[in-house]
Amino acid sequence: MANVPPPSSDPWTYSLRLPNDPRAARISRATLRAVLSSHGMTELTDTAELLTCELVTNAVRHSDGPAQLRIRHLCESRLRVSIWDTNPTIPAPFDAPPSPLDRFTALTEAAANLDATSGRGLLIVRLCADNWGGYPLADDLFGISGKLLWFELTPQQHAYEIAA
Repeated sequence: MANVPPPSSDPWTYSLRLPNDPRAARISRATLRAVLSSHGMTELTDTAELLTCELVTNAVRHSDGPAQLRIRHLCESRLRVSIWDTNPTIPAPFDAPPSPLDRFTALTEAAANLDATSGRGLLIVRLCADNWGGYPLADDLFGISGKLLWFELTPQQHAYEIAA
């Protein structure tokens, strides 16, 4: 087994500029996997890859410009992944903070749409992320506009760690 460093307690950030290309989701997953492995956060890899893929795919489908992936380590081993794209429209329910009942609401929506073949990416984010949101980016001196959608994951303690 390869030596994996312990998770770092220091904050760090990686950014990747993505063209509007269907391969962007695959490249984002590979980048995310490498970053999390390098920082000893492999426990979050599967969920983070799934949710990142959903947000990048939405950025490619619903905007006509580039996107940017940002991977950030926050305090207490929290991971925040954000996707910026050029479309300023924030889809519901990412246009408001999550409510305490949002996970229940998302489960209800999922149960009601079992046969859906598309349009479930943000629902998956709402079900799997510990926190999520979005906000618009207005034009500024550097010409940045569009929106930013994000999610956060926190490592879960395993049963054997709790018992110890």
